[in-house]
Amino acid sequence: MAFQPIVDLSANSIWGYEALVRGRDGSGAAGVLAAVSDENRYRFDQACRVTAIELAGAGLPSGSTSKLSINFMPNAVYEPTACIRASLAAAAKAKFDPGRLMFEFTENERIEDTAHVGNIIDTYRRIGFTTALDDFGAGYAGLGLLARFHPDLIKIDMDLIRGVHSSPARQAIIRGIVEITRALGITVLAEGVEERAEVATLHDAGINLFQGYYFARPELEHFHSAAELPPLRLAA
Repeated sequence: MAFQPIVDLSANSIWGYEALVRGRDGSGAAGVLAAVSDENRYRFDQACRVTAIELAGAGLPSGSTSKLSINFMPNAVYEPTACIRASLAAAAKAKFDPGRLMFEFTENERIEDTAHVGNIIDTYRRIGFTTALDDFGAGYAGLGLLARFHPDLIKIDMDLIRGVHSSPARQAIIRGIVEITRALGITVLAEGVEERAEVATLHDAGINLFQGYYFARPELEHFHSAAELPPLRLAA
């Protein structure tokens, strides 16, 4: 697993880390996910969760309150309470507070049974996990999924982020998303930021959580400290 920090500009701190699967040679997730089949999807999903939690428990400093964000495959989860047992067991063994876990589901995986996914999200929320909709603004649904599932957090897709500082159209869309999510009590995270100008524009629009190459690239089994990142507070 590789880990990429999520920063909170309002608190001038690292808010969390996303766990990202990598090949044994360090290759990207696409090649790994291409090998996932219906037969091994459940085992793969479970193994990724457990590995990420074990590494976070060993790699994050004692007393850390940073969240650990884990991608999950909605179509791999049969019964959410049963499926989460291995994750809770791994958290207990690693002495990792399960309340710090965030599970992301993506718009880029077609959701075949919305009632089932809604049950997963409701169950995770009752347990105390944070739920997130990844790649918002791309994929299959967008506002439809937002209305149906009401996650705790959305991650705006990088295609909307790229060049936002020089695109009035993107800025208008981002402002609309911020306004909608504020009314719904949903937190917004901008992912894929690569330039300071993007960060500044999005921060001015009301976004505080950021993830992307501007701050740090994902690194295998490494949790960046704030000292390794660019200044987290933008100059006035």
